[in-house]
Amino acid sequence: MNEPFTNRKIVLDTETTGMNTSGKIYLNHKIIEIGAVEIKNRKITNNNFHQYINPNRKIDESAFKIHGISNSFLKNKPLFSHIYLNFLNYIKNSEIIIHNASFDVNFLNYEFSFLNTKIKDITKICKVTDTLKMARVLFPGKRNSLDALCKRYKVISNRNFHGALLDANILAKIYLLMTSGQKSINFKILEEKNKKNISFSNYKNNRKPFFLKSSLKDLKNHKKYLNFIKK
Repeated sequence: MNEPFTNRKIVLDTETTGMNTSGKIYLNHKIIEIGAVEIKNRKITNNNFHQYINPNRKIDESAFKIHGISNSFLKNKPLFSHIYLNFLNYIKNSEIIIHNASFDVNFLNYEFSFLNTKIKDITKICKVTDTLKMARVLFPGKRNSLDALCKRYKVISNRNFHGALLDANILAKIYLLMTSGQKSINFKILEEKNKKNISFSNYKNNRKPFFLKSSLKDLKNHKKYLNFIKK
């Protein structure tokens, strides 16, 4: 795990039972879903990681309205302690791409704090890149939520609820656009441009070359200019 990071990037998102801080009160909320999408050589692969997790606690109603994941659905899902090794093997030696990274990183570190393992901070084993911070540099003073970036980059999200794997897929597309300098991909415009961009070999060129001769006045003025710059 101490090997140099490769060009492999993992776009990651989590869903939770709720927010973990309320003023000075720590509410002991847990992760209930992890979704991760692999990018290799700037291409999204089909090598995903997706896992629902039993948090052993109730989900806040406010959180349920966001992701739609119920307590009954998670009842027979594995605990984080049962899946963390698979998760570590998937992300090791990779750069992790997260939107608002501190939220997900804090939750992951909180989960690891309950395990009998040396890993206590995910940033020690993976490089973490926060696309929210990137977006704030690219678009200062604007809204930079994932939904706002979808509209800005014209990425269709098609979602009624948030989901870790769904949001990771969306963020992977956004990240590639953010790091390519493009604001959107309009395939229809590209197609029209390709139709118009026909090579000259497709035309019969029967016209003779046309040369425009300079007048005597132009030649004299040009000679004066050459003499001037020589001085």
